Amino acid sequence: MFSAIKDLLKYDKRFTFGFSVMTLMIFLAILSFFSPYDPKVWNVVPRDMPPSLKHLLGTTSMGQDVFWLATYAIRNSLLLSVIAVIISRVIAILLGLITGYKGGFLDRFLMTINDSFVILPLLPILILIASVIKGALNINNLGILLGIFGWAWDARVLRSQILSLREREFTYTAKLSGMKTLSIIIKEYLPFIIPLIMATAMNNMLWVIGMEVTLAILGLSSLEIPTLGTMIHWSVNSQSLLLGIWWWILTPVFICILLFISLYMLSVSISEFLDPRTRLQRIEVMKG
Repeated sequence: MFSAIKDLLKYDKRFTFGFSVMTLMIFLAILSFFSPYDPKVWNVVPRDMPPSLKHLLGTTSMGQDVFWLATYAIRNSLLLSVIAVIISRVIAILLGLITGYKGGFLDRFLMTINDSFVILPLLPILILIASVIKGALNINNLGILLGIFGWAWDARVLRSQILSLREREFTYTAKLSGMKTLSIIIKEYLPFIIPLIMATAMNNMLWVIGMEVTLAILGLSSLEIPTLGTMIHWSVNSQSLLLGIWWWILTPVFICILLFISLYMLSVSISEFLDPRTRLQRIEVMKG
């Protein structure tokens, strides 16, 4: 594991950038536990102060320190995305493996359900649900909600890969040798689908963070909980740009951009690193 990370850091600049940014984000998230301020309390520092040594990223019109508020926002946004990704990966992997390997009526039935989720207009549906249960949309509940709606396309991608693997010679060899279905999936298929799982997980994190920001800007999440979305919501509602308090809104926007770019680069680099075809090419280049 550590040797693989070392190789990626050495040979792939995309991974180096993405890994460095995510390490910084995780460090800031951990730093929030040592914050001298409660993120839910207003007027704990002077208002509208520009960045300085005392307040690294300035303060808000509500008397909050932007730097420490951002650490809480990063922590909650990452936690939200992890909850949603775990739930959606479990559903996508199980559905993709079962439908791809078994086929037949079960495949058609489950894919009908899957395709129904694929064609659903997720944003209007999430807006409707969030409007109904707005008061209950804390980090955990929002993560579960996004996880339930974030698996359909990835399940179809995994199914396509399993369908391809099912027709290869090593599958028939494994069946003739007496290997059970679970053993075939774990020993023969996992090395091929892990790159897809990792890539889709990173992409799903992007989607989750983007949806949280969208819902928060619309005022449909728990606005008292600091996230990147609620930071943008309060800064926009307080007309921070019009009043010249640019550090308030630019901080969460810049963090979102960094997260999107780093997660995309991690997705691409990890996918290529774990792909058996590119792994052979990389070994040949290293030998050369």
